[in-house]
Amino acid sequence: MPRSPKNPRILRRFGNRLNRPLPTRDRGSDEIAPGPRTPRQRELAARIDSLGSELAKRQGISRREFLGSAAGMAAAFVAMNQTFGMLFEADLAEAADPERAAERAGRLSSQLVIDMHTHFLRPDTRLTGFVAMREKARDRGWNPDLKGKKQTIQDLMFQNYLDEMYLKSDTTMACISGAPSEITEDWFLTNDMIAEGRKVINGLAGTRRSFAHAVFAPGYDGWMDQVDYAIETLKPDSFKGYTIGDNTHKDLSEHPWFMDDEDLVYPAYEKFQKASLVNVCVHKGLFPPATERRFPNLAPYCDVRDVAKAAKDWPGLNFVIYHAGYRYAGGGTAEEAWKAFQKTGRIEWVTDLAEIPTKHGVSNVYADLGQTFAQTVIAEPRLAAMILGQLVKGLGADHVCWGTDALWTGTPQWQIEGLRRLEIPEDLRAQYDLPELGGPDSETKRAILGDNNARLYGVDSALALAAARDDGIARMKREMA
Repeated sequence: MPRSPKNPRILRRFGNRLNRPLPTRDRGSDEIAPGPRTPRQRELAARIDSLGSELAKRQGISRREFLGSAAGMAAAFVAMNQTFGMLFEADLAEAADPERAAERAGRLSSQLVIDMHTHFLRPDTRLTGFVAMREKARDRGWNPDLKGKKQTIQDLMFQNYLDEMYLKSDTTMACISGAPSEITEDWFLTNDMIAEGRKVINGLAGTRRSFAHAVFAPGYDGWMDQVDYAIETLKPDSFKGYTIGDNTHKDLSEHPWFMDDEDLVYPAYEKFQKASLVNVCVHKGLFPPATERRFPNLAPYCDVRDVAKAAKDWPGLNFVIYHAGYRYAGGGTAEEAWKAFQKTGRIEWVTDLAEIPTKHGVSNVYADLGQTFAQTVIAEPRLAAMILGQLVKGLGADHVCWGTDALWTGTPQWQIEGLRRLEIPEDLRAQYDLPELGGPDSETKRAILGDNNARLYGVDSALALAAARDDGIARMKREMA
């Protein structure tokens, strides 16, 4: 297939105008249901608006321009500290000094960031509910880039994926993912579409910037034939499955499965291992008590009870647990999770996941932060800090992997900055014997943001960064600046 972004076949396939991949202006679903703003979230939004207006006036620019700058990002995290306490490395001096903020942003932009959990939707999608997730990120002030902008289904298509993932964030590489459904038309993307998206992006870049999942759906008609087809024809970088079955239409889900089902799933693991596709990514969590009450039959498939045996039985595979098993998204709230943690010292089902290596003697279990970090770092940052602390302590800093679940909440830059700036408060570190996360370029944060995924997917970090400095995407980004 020709690599030109003007290729008409590509245009038909994705339904977007790829002839202008360089933007000229800034710009819930059943999986992640929006909820009402909390008082502190309203307070945070007001603080960001007020601080943004004040500092923008000093600089002689509009509030929107200011909030879209590196200094505006710093101001947002200053507002976070004012609202939630000192959890983030940010101060007014940085927010008030555009040159200082820009210097910091420029320095960190060369950091390796590999996001192995990203999405866009097919052009004929019926899943318009995902627009509500972006509206939630906008209205709660999570993502300053969305401030004051109407969100539409087009924001969840391929063209905007190129924009927000690669041109408006520090992401070096990203994996295109998907999700299955009992309704064929409601797969986020077909596996063929995922593979073609990877090809288009890498063609535009002239380097390896994109990876592709192949989604496997145990129990679906012909699912093992689809595994064979993916391995032989699509050449995915890894496989991804949903133990809940159809997460988009839980009321229709007829094929949930357990990771340690020897009869159903182990034959697929054997195929993965034989093909040297050793990273098995599995959706877990996002099933709060309110959802369990509606779909009690699916609840056992959503926690991490089946992870340890699968990991022990298949030591040659790496099991990457998406969302880190975090329960309280998808209809729950971070406030619920924080209240439960204060009573028990546990975060369902994150703590269970973190304890697996010690309890079961395995070293091939990993945690992906996709959506979990987004749902907690702004809404209840002490919870986000505790999630990271427990995962790093239990799994090891080398087993916690970066994923954002973008585009559901817009460009992932605010999440990247959130991790760079977040620290576990000293009182929590002392009480729970947790390690420091360190500064924005600490060994732990470099591991989470990029090095761990690089190791899992055979990426030479130095070569990847060197290639990304002057490839097609880098040139687009420089032209946009």
